[in-house]
Amino acid sequence: MAANNINAVKFQELIHGEKPVLVDFWAPWCGYCRRIGPAYDQIAGQYGEDLNVVKVNIDEEPGLAEVWKIEVIPTLVLYRGGQAIDSVTAPQSKADIERFIKAGLSR
Repeated sequence: MAANNINAVKFQELIHGEKPVLVDFWAPWCGYCRRIGPAYDQIAGQYGEDLNVVKVNIDEEPGLAEVWKIEVIPTLVLYRGGQAIDSVTAPQSKADIERFIKAGLSR
């Protein structure tokens, strides 16, 4: 299951929902974003029951990147209850993403 790209409206709906949300802020021109993409899609399939795993293309939604102060991509942000609870920039592997998720959800 691949992570879906979402717009600003869907973003607001998800981060204020029941489930935690993991957002990958990315852009199609970012080589590293494309490289980590398959691992992120695996995370979406693996963790889809426990959290929403989505992507925001900062070229299509620059306002979200500005509001959440995303300066480097890829940046993954974990949200719960409408608040960012943690973030990581340029994770090196699927295992790094999993550690980030587990640490964030244990808070």
